[in-house]
Amino acid sequence: MKAFMGKDFLLQTETAKKLYHDYAVEMPIYDYHCHLNPKEIYENRKYKNMTELWLGEDHYKWRAMRANGIDEYYITGEADDFEKFKKWAETVEKLIGNPLYHWTHLELRRYFGVETVLKKSNAKIIWDRCNEKLQSPEFYARKLISRSNVALIGTTDDPIDDLRYHKLLQEDKSFATTVLPSFRPDVVMAIHNTLEWVDYVKKLGSVTGIEITNFTNLMAALERRMDYFHEIGCKLSDHSIERVSFEPATLEELDVIVKKALQNYAISVKEKDQFLTQLLVALGRAYHKRDWVMQYHIGALRSANSRLFHKIGINIGCDSIKDEPIAIPLVKLLDELDQNGELPKTILYGLNPNYNETLATIAGDFQEGGTPSKVQFGSAWWFNDHIDGMVDQMKALGNLGLLSRFVGMLTDSRSFLSYSRHEYFRRILCNIIGNWVENGEYPYDLEWLGHIVQDISYNNALHYFDFQFKENHSLHEQRGGKCC
Repeated sequence: MKAFMGKDFLLQTETAKKLYHDYAVEMPIYDYHCHLNPKEIYENRKYKNMTELWLGEDHYKWRAMRANGIDEYYITGEADDFEKFKKWAETVEKLIGNPLYHWTHLELRRYFGVETVLKKSNAKIIWDRCNEKLQSPEFYARKLISRSNVALIGTTDDPIDDLRYHKLLQEDKSFATTVLPSFRPDVVMAIHNTLEWVDYVKKLGSVTGIEITNFTNLMAALERRMDYFHEIGCKLSDHSIERVSFEPATLEELDVIVKKALQNYAISVKEKDQFLTQLLVALGRAYHKRDWVMQYHIGALRSANSRLFHKIGINIGCDSIKDEPIAIPLVKLLDELDQNGELPKTILYGLNPNYNETLATIAGDFQEGGTPSKVQFGSAWWFNDHIDGMVDQMKALGNLGLLSRFVGMLTDSRSFLSYSRHEYFRRILCNIIGNWVENGEYPYDLEWLGHIVQDISYNNALHYFDFQFKENHSLHEQRGGKCC
């Protein structure tokens, strides 16, 4: 029997062990999509205790605690921080089969040197030990990033954000990790939420100096913000698409829809679909013009619990997987851009695992010379970033595309401790390949296999996104080199 989470955790074969320890483990992290707050990075946030660091915005943990019968008072309520931590420890004891069990103990081990299994009975001991370490600068936000060997962070940012902290971070020569914004126009896309949409469009107009009265000047304002983001180093957009649609519309029809929304008239389902379709097409063309990468996160059913939504808000662990068809409208959307050579580099993520083969084959429909795997089937996302989900996503990509060209893992997290998920991913990747090799399906050629592992871990993302690193960033492109 193997020791719990020992040196060879998740590595079932000698080939897998060799690939992970000799090739994967030292590679830097290229975290091109996350939800870290750049202000907290710039100000080098110090956390007062483990609840603030670990539980403060982690809806994965909140969801598990609710499933364990924990009262909301101890989750997002006014309970004492230690009481919240203790309730989390109680929940950890019930997490067998859930990746949170692994993530919890990876984070305790890698950052705090705590190899004890977290339980209710030892919660106070671990609480005190970790909180003592949090007082050290080694556990401030920046140091957690650099200790994790992170070369680049891509945050998620609203188009009207002034990007103040990104600029300050770029000017700060004392911090080596590159932090760049991503352009995420979610509020603009949600025209059916007319009150919020109108308020937002007024702010967008104020920031850009463009009076927004129709679809054309709405796009002009968005492109002006894209140019601003581009100046700060942005080359990446992101879109949350709950329902994929493709509904043609003329410019005149789009102007009517925009004017209706500006006057707070209800937007019909067809009008919503027309607006979203044509907005995504127009944005895609603008991204292509700027050589940006476009990300589609598809299939989340958000804020399903209306009671908790009205009480607490969004992103609280009450979202789920949507099951609407996506293939036909998504193909039409990408094809609309591809017809005139205006499809940007694109990453497709599916929240529903039933989409795996669909997305992998759709990605294959729109490849072209000059950019290896221009359209990517993205990493197992959200409810799928566990062992089975990662294995299924990578095997679907391997079966139907080029796994060796995959841009790999991202944290998609608000936590400064979540970089251990890259270790989790790399161990799973090495184990998949190791099993294939030892089953005689692929040759035992460590140089070839090691290059593939390192490419998926870091190098592919480095070349695919082609972000500019900070001047003081010592980037080791050679395989196996550390950069932090």
